Amino acid sequence: MATDTFSSDKMDYNKGMEFHNGNDPATPNLNASQNLENPGVESIADWYDGSVILVTGGTGFVGKALLEKLLRSCPGIDTIYVLMRPKRGLTVEQRYKELLKNQVFDRIRTRWPDRLSKLTPVTGDVAAPNLGVSAEQRELLRNVTTVFHSAATVRFTDPLHTAAALNVQGTASLLTLAGDMPGLKALVHVSTAYSNAPRPHVDEVVYPPPYDPDSIVRCTKLLPAETVEMISASIQGEHPNPYTLTKSLAESIVYSHTDLPVCIVRPSIVTAAFQEPFPGWIDNVFGVTGLVMEISRGTYRSGYCKERCVVDLVPVDMVVNCCILAAWRQGAKKPGRCPVYNATSGSINPLQWGQFTRFCLKWARENPTKYVMWYPNFSFTESRLMNTFWEVSLHFLPAFLYDVILRAQGRKAIMMKIARRFKMAAATGEYFANREWQFGISEYTALHNDTLAAIDGASFFHWPEFNWETYIGAYMLGIRRFILKDTPDSLVQARAKLRKLYWLNKFMQAATGIYLVKFWLRRMR
Repeated sequence: MATDTFSSDKMDYNKGMEFHNGNDPATPNLNASQNLENPGVESIADWYDGSVILVTGGTGFVGKALLEKLLRSCPGIDTIYVLMRPKRGLTVEQRYKELLKNQVFDRIRTRWPDRLSKLTPVTGDVAAPNLGVSAEQRELLRNVTTVFHSAATVRFTDPLHTAAALNVQGTASLLTLAGDMPGLKALVHVSTAYSNAPRPHVDEVVYPPPYDPDSIVRCTKLLPAETVEMISASIQGEHPNPYTLTKSLAESIVYSHTDLPVCIVRPSIVTAAFQEPFPGWIDNVFGVTGLVMEISRGTYRSGYCKERCVVDLVPVDMVVNCCILAAWRQGAKKPGRCPVYNATSGSINPLQWGQFTRFCLKWARENPTKYVMWYPNFSFTESRLMNTFWEVSLHFLPAFLYDVILRAQGRKAIMMKIARRFKMAAATGEYFANREWQFGISEYTALHNDTLAAIDGASFFHWPEFNWETYIGAYMLGIRRFILKDTPDSLVQARAKLRKLYWLNKFMQAATGIYLVKFWLRRMR
């Protein structure tokens, strides 16, 4: 259990969005500085000059960061096609306009607004036959020289037929499209480090898939969705969910295309930006980010986890840099058939779950959000029985009482619904919280070494030295700023509220202790 003290040390909000630990990742390292004196050394950005790029998943978390980095750091790019589909009542053109307004492009919009015109939407759908791309647009895409395929469903709870359509069939359709690109230099497939989840040691190779990918796609198409769901658990086998299974199948499809310059990037748990486009930048509450946010609000207080296990986090800008470098290396260095890059942190800078949550608590108490609901306190347990007890007493009971108050005020009761939703999310993550993996990083290291030889290698930093405690502080400020839309001027109010919650929490602990003592004494009579 983390210490239950209210820290008086404060981290300045603006300074918290920067990193001060001896290295500024934006500053070129010694090797890069020395190479500036040698104009014959290859530039990564120059390799992208004149490139025509296709990006799938460009409206997702990794996709938006990738688009921003390409536009900002590779000014010679000619065009970036972004595959998009109508969604939630919005046309492709409307979604494209919304994308251009996104805060991820703030730096570009301020300094190089003309570069945004290089983005061109292409109507399509990864789950549709032939990607849903028209014949006219397929002809247009024949000029593409580099492909980044990051479109996928990342929800662990999506049914098998949905995951297969997006992750397996979509990848196969993209590779077919890429076969009609005569000038293609590189195709980067963004997978996951957990595509081989049943294996405790994962090397940078494509392992044989548990099933033939085409057979799985045909099965999910021919059978009713209800029937597929009934047999889903059997098909998954040792995989924890349809997501990891279908990503494994997709990798085998990529590997089988020996006629294309393909490579695979496998990030682990993708989290907020380390430095780019802004320290702490985040735009969703999936996975670990949702856990961090609810810890900071005091609504998530216990979890079933082996806290000594390594939680393998990788900031989104490091994933993006790995993708950009992987494409460059594929086209410029010709590293061989389908290299795989395990973009992970556990082998380089390991962080345990216990350390991770202690850092979360520290920053939640020092930089609280005005939306804090209870004094932040959290601990892991390795006992399912104890976890159930804490879930009922610390999650569902307070949620029920809070809903009673909301109803009494004539407001909508929402806390029980949130508690049930979060319990489901925590359950889907238990597999990953109670295991750890050893990821081979030989190709990842080779990518780093090749980068050092480029004159602008520091602009695409590989894995700079940094402090997890400082990073998580910026991560939580990023959640506060980008997700909760909580401004710096609310900190004084939030800290005052947290002090009140601290003493209320102490009072409740004392009252509970007194009640239990009295109950025990009565039982002893």
